[in-house]
Amino acid sequence: MHDVSRRSFLRTTTAAGLAALPSARELTAADGRRAWISSDDDPLGIRGEFPVTEELAYLNSASVGPLPRAVRDALAAYADEKMRHRNPGSRRTARESARRKFADLFGADEDEIALLFATSDGENVVTSAMDWNEGDNVVLDELHFTTSFVLYRELERRFGVELRIVAPVEGRARIEDFEARTDDRTRLISVAWVSNRNGYRYDVRTLSELAHAHDAYLFADAIQAWGSFPANLHEEGVDFACGNSYKWLFADFGCAPLYVRREHLEWMRPDRYGHAHVAESLPDHRFRLKTSAAKFEYANVSYGSATALDAALSVLEDVGLDRIEAHTVALAGRVREGVVDLGMRPFTPPDNASSIVSFYHGLDVDALWDALSEEGVPVTFQEDGALLRTGVALFNNQSDVDRLLGVLARLA
Repeated sequence: MHDVSRRSFLRTTTAAGLAALPSARELTAADGRRAWISSDDDPLGIRGEFPVTEELAYLNSASVGPLPRAVRDALAAYADEKMRHRNPGSRRTARESARRKFADLFGADEDEIALLFATSDGENVVTSAMDWNEGDNVVLDELHFTTSFVLYRELERRFGVELRIVAPVEGRARIEDFEARTDDRTRLISVAWVSNRNGYRYDVRTLSELAHAHDAYLFADAIQAWGSFPANLHEEGVDFACGNSYKWLFADFGCAPLYVRREHLEWMRPDRYGHAHVAESLPDHRFRLKTSAAKFEYANVSYGSATALDAALSVLEDVGLDRIEAHTVALAGRVREGVVDLGMRPFTPPDNASSIVSFYHGLDVDALWDALSEEGVPVTFQEDGALLRTGVALFNNQSDVDRLLGVLARLA
């Protein structure tokens, strides 16, 4: 059995990340945002907003993020409205508010945002709008999510599109390997902005420059990115990005913001049509259709999920994405250091600015699962249990990390 020293969690690089956090009290004086009172045990002052922290060391937001109280309350109010039919217009108000807040938070324009049902909807919308020819190619990598491989294998079968797959090197999908596979027949580079497998965070700005140099586009699966760090979509140069809101946005299933860079809205056609496309009804059952990204919302959105997203975005705005990133990246670094000290092999590369850490534990899978369950430490097992993935969120603290490492140390 290995003895885990607390000093291994306090090395300069990660401790500096937490030390640099501004006080929550400093955030609220002038701008009217809600005050979050921080403490040593609760650096962002947010744990009370997440009841999951009362019982669990919840390190599984990379799978499903728990609801904060504000989102639960918004959903309850939505249910009451439907039950009593008191203010039916509020559901549409929440939808448009969520669209506006999301655009403001992530550096986009409101009319560049559509609210879809799932992350995979976004990538399907994009590829359906493109005209494919035999010999075109798509470049993606092995750290991507399964959906993309299913989609592009179908394009390969139907249109003769070539898949060019980048293999990771020491947990990283290297830019030089993307460059080696990208040419003038490349139509699209597709990556997970943050990998669901090991949390590797891509340099999407460099990838977008690579794609554009070959007249190609960049699609970013952002489900592990939205809400975990600041991002300005205009500055990053991505053409399309989509991610559901039930992970790091701490909302619910069924509301996936899709970003479409303005220059693409004119040529992109929806992959299906419906009443929600109508901007104006004309004589003889003719219509003028929407031209903003809302044209990809062909039917009623999931209003409850949009209501949840609207409330969740307010929480993230109040805390600040910069503070969330500093806290979670530093704490994730402590997870990685701890498992290295135990002799386990990280799949996540060092100095990786994301909230996810995965590692090969080398332990009996059933025994580890039982021990983590008994200790109240939810995580995700991948690769038939050999790979353990943790996701550190804004409400987690050092005690949560210690609970995880304590279980690992007892079994090692």
